[in-house]
Amino acid sequence: MPMPLAEPSSPTPITPTPPPVRWQQLLADAVSSPAELCELLKLDPALIAPAIAASAQFPLRVPRSFVARMRQGDPYDPLLLQVLPMAPELQSVAGYVADPVGDMAARTGPGMLHKYQARALVVATGACAVHCRYCFRRHFPYDEESALGGGWQTTIEQLRRDPSITEIILSGGDPLSLSDRRLTQLTEALRDLPQVRRLRIHTRYPIVLPERIDAGLRRWLSGVSLQKVVVIHANHARELDVEVERACRDLADAGVTLLNQSVLLRGVNDSVDALAELSERLFAMHVLPYYLHMLDRVQGAAHFDVEEAGARSLYAGLLARLPGYLVPKLVREIAGEASKTPLV
Repeated sequence: MPMPLAEPSSPTPITPTPPPVRWQQLLADAVSSPAELCELLKLDPALIAPAIAASAQFPLRVPRSFVARMRQGDPYDPLLLQVLPMAPELQSVAGYVADPVGDMAARTGPGMLHKYQARALVVATGACAVHCRYCFRRHFPYDEESALGGGWQTTIEQLRRDPSITEIILSGGDPLSLSDRRLTQLTEALRDLPQVRRLRIHTRYPIVLPERIDAGLRRWLSGVSLQKVVVIHANHARELDVEVERACRDLADAGVTLLNQSVLLRGVNDSVDALAELSERLFAMHVLPYYLHMLDRVQGAAHFDVEEAGARSLYAGLLARLPGYLVPKLVREIAGEASKTPLV
């Protein structure tokens, strides 16, 4: 006797996967209010008024994913200290100036600086994903000094006139604030300059907004025929989460050599333990520690400075603890010098 046919089951509804949030949306949604930052982190409301006063000179900006890595209720969190505007920024301290590294003296044209032999630095944009309170360009006149103003043509003409330049450094601001289309325009124009061998990009995006390292950016990088170096900027091991690791892996897969530069900052990473952990975590992510910068003495950042004797002592501690390839070079940038100045 034939078995009765089973009743047809209703198909299980398929919930569509929402599209990933684009990095531009995340950037637009960054925290820019001191009151909101303090509320998100459950900080003492007494921090709000001085933060508002300091942010009037240099605005607060920090992506929410970076805020999520901070400890709630801790005003001394090493990630928070890098972004929270504070009252000491408003104090005038002798020796701390608007242009501590001589950018304007090295200017060779709109948005281009030529400090070191065979290398030219292009100020691609004034926009950043995060406003670091110790930034040496916090007073830089980006409105007048962005290379993008002429659609890269002025930049290319300057480079064409100097065949000694073999490496282009994209800086800012943060060059990855530009769209993939803009970046492609530049690298396509660089093909007409046979002397250029390397493209170096200095960026904080892989750390503070790793979603920027998306498929479009990877396609752009993969199509660049020049040698590619990306110098990321992390100061503390707690900045490095799984999304940052993913972004670094994707950059490496696009044929990029990855380096890291840090700034030695009082209260943030001024201990052997903090610096050693940072180097170990970076190397586990296939990023080589490159520079440990002394603070550039920019107006508004004196409270971050570490005395040179203390920095040398920290460096000696790192040498004793880590293999040499994990110890970044301790350097200071001195305006007018032909290179970074090693302190050891």
